[in-house]
Amino acid sequence: MELIEKAPAKINLSLDALYRHHDGEHEWRMVMTSVDLADYVHIQPSEAIRVTTDSGFLPEDPRNLAYKAATLLQQVSGVKNGASIHIEKHIPVSAGLGGGSSDAAAVLRGLNKLWQLGYSRAQLAQLGLKVDSDVPYCVYSQTAKVTGRGEIVEPLGALPNFWVVLAKPRASVSTPSILNAVDYSKPLPRPDTDQVLAGIQAHDFAQMTSGMANSLEQLTASRYPEITALRERFVRYGAQIAQMSGSGPTVFALCEKRSRAMRVYNSMKGFCPEVYLVRPLA
Repeated sequence: MELIEKAPAKINLSLDALYRHHDGEHEWRMVMTSVDLADYVHIQPSEAIRVTTDSGFLPEDPRNLAYKAATLLQQVSGVKNGASIHIEKHIPVSAGLGGGSSDAAAVLRGLNKLWQLGYSRAQLAQLGLKVDSDVPYCVYSQTAKVTGRGEIVEPLGALPNFWVVLAKPRASVSTPSILNAVDYSKPLPRPDTDQVLAGIQAHDFAQMTSGMANSLEQLTASRYPEITALRERFVRYGAQIAQMSGSGPTVFALCEKRSRAMRVYNSMKGFCPEVYLVRPLA
């Protein structure tokens, strides 16, 4: 018996870093959505937890978030069985697209079925927070407002119609290094998350995009200038808005029309090594 779980990439339409808790964790207010670029997680029964990938960039030991998720669920549930987990990678690594977190979330969903545990999505999301702050959202993998340390996930329903062009430069960004460098004593760029939420509710693309921003973008771009270069090129080529996702370095552009998105995609392909034309998941 083999289960296959889809693990979609995520983008942050709005990312607001509010403050740092005493334990070092950050307080977030974000709007996130998932797109149709995805890893595929293959799960089979086994005597022990074993993780393999087709990527040369990922560890296959307890450093891997999917491995952490599997062992955590095994411990919490008291299950004695193991699982053989193979991750078929399509999402770029260390890209700000939540690939590792989405793989971990897919493992939680898949093992919940394989081991017949009967946990709800909300229960899996609470467990996922112990693995990484993006895992609770990725358990749902649908457009949502995400608050707290990442554990409060409120699905929002349908988005306005648009296409997404993703551009991942050669640089890979360490999320912990960026988060550790956030200085809350200085003003951060702030999204108008309420405006983003109102635009989604009204199904109004212009209203939604008018509030978009990423509080981490300025910090990451100061270390990786290619992020600013990508954003500027996106706008020059006709994107209606361009913004960094997560802690970077991937920059995404939104276009209402497929024809415009295709022009932007074709223009960026000659400039950036990894470019994808995708849509938000329904």
